[in-house]
Amino acid sequence: MKSRILFVCMMAIGLTAIWAFTPPQEKKKGEPWNIPAEYKAKENTFKGDADLLRLGKATYAKHCRACHGNAGEGDGPKARNLEFHPGDFSDATWQASVTDGEVYYMSIIGRDEMPNYEGKITDEEERWALVNYVRSLQK
Repeated sequence: MKSRILFVCMMAIGLTAIWAFTPPQEKKKGEPWNIPAEYKAKENTFKGDADLLRLGKATYAKHCRACHGNAGEGDGPKARNLEFHPGDFSDATWQASVTDGEVYYMSIIGRDEMPNYEGKITDEEERWALVNYVRSLQK
């Protein structure tokens, strides 16, 4: 009986170790975003407001960190369950390729696996605080 319990325990430990040390599968990259022109041109009226970074960080922690990770690299605990990689906000190339309005659209309007946050982040200042915080994640 003791040997059977020991065997089961060793199997459980072994399977847990294999699961824990198996690198995650490379996620597919999603299709390019189709962002309306009105959002591409949307002006960030709160750009450069350092006081809003704290609000943006709190909003990010509440709504975004689970998928996008602490540093915005797309490695949050829920990212493993997504079909597509959630994106890497720390990537300088990505940061340079999008306007603040596009970041706003992606963060608030969403698409596919990226949820819509219009009903959860209703304050315009908080929305832009989030955009500013995402911008601060660039390496």
